[in-house]
Amino acid sequence: MSETHGATGRRRGAGRYEIRLQGHLDARWSEWFDGLTLTRESDGTTLLAGAVVDQAALHGLLQKVRDTGLPLVSVTPVDVTRPRTPSNPVKPSKSIKPSQP
Repeated sequence: MSETHGATGRRRGAGRYEIRLQGHLDARWSEWFDGLTLTRESDGTTLLAGAVVDQAALHGLLQKVRDTGLPLVSVTPVDVTRPRTPSNPVKPSKSIKPSQP
């Protein structure tokens, strides 16, 4: 079932996301993560970034994250309603941090 958000007409959960993992993944993992961009950060994390079509697709990506065995650091929806410029970079709308066991 695919629900849409009444105000925007977009599918629930659709948008751009940044998913941060503790540890590094090689660029070859990008295809497995549905073409998301992988960036190996100097702080020892991997940033997966890109468009997600809906909430079900986001959950599928998070299951793949689990399957890598790398700890999930954060999932951040990115606000792309403002154009990206050097003085106005795209900023995360909020960050969702996983709870610690």
